[in-house]
Amino acid sequence: MLNEVLEYLNLKPGQVIVDATMGTGGHSQAILEKITPGGRLIGIDRDRESLEICKKRLADFGSACEFVHANFTQLDTALENLGIQKVDGIIFDLGISSFQLSDPERGFSFQEEGPLDMRMDRDSYISAYDLVNNLTQEEISHLLRDFGQERWHNRIAHLLVEEREKHPIATTQELSEIVVRSIPARFRHRHYRIHPATRTFQAVRIAVNRELEILESAVNKAIEFLNINARICVISFHSLEDRVIKFAFRKASAENRIEIITPKPLTAALSEVRANPSSRSSKLRVAERL
Repeated sequence: MLNEVLEYLNLKPGQVIVDATMGTGGHSQAILEKITPGGRLIGIDRDRESLEICKKRLADFGSACEFVHANFTQLDTALENLGIQKVDGIIFDLGISSFQLSDPERGFSFQEEGPLDMRMDRDSYISAYDLVNNLTQEEISHLLRDFGQERWHNRIAHLLVEEREKHPIATTQELSEIVVRSIPARFRHRHYRIHPATRTFQAVRIAVNRELEILESAVNKAIEFLNINARICVISFHSLEDRVIKFAFRKASAENRIEIITPKPLTAALSEVRANPSSRSSKLRVAERL
């Protein structure tokens, strides 16, 4: 939803903008083209490999772009360390990047064999392997229900614990196969328009990276750094994220800190979905600082 983000941020040369989830720099590049000359973009990401790609991609912008290796919940510290008190816009593009998904060694995808990792920040300690092999059956069931909205959470947790008693669950394919076997055969295709393991992988990834836990805090910190009339744009990719953003915006609006610009989230245009099928689940919410 790049075009929508560029439009709603009201970008102008000379502005200071924060890309709180820099990824491989798609939004950052387009923003820099709008705010230079004179503008400044602060790109934050917890994935060092993604930041290295951005540094090469955005090298032509020189000092107009600054790169910060941090979790977006550390946005306040990152900006304070740079001497920045207020900014003219902030973008969060949540979820996982195609760069991370396409690398089997990162362990995010069930479609290729890889280690059960799923850490967005490889410096963090807890991986998917740790959760899958150490949580109790009840904890795994709750995780799949709460973070993946998985209908068969009890069955998956039960079989997973049975299988790990034989040997640790170490790869993405092992986890995916356990999930598929857990679901009654008659439901494997009729109930799922997506791969049966999608919700389980989503749930484990969210837990590993504490995605929902830190999201509301990060959004509230971001709002405090906005200049008057500056905007915050948040793109989410599943209902749990969108719900957190919706209620965070409502609370901030009730406190007269922001005006909600999009009472209902915007969705990707059909042309974008055709070009990029992963955008079909994207939702954009926008608010303006009062």
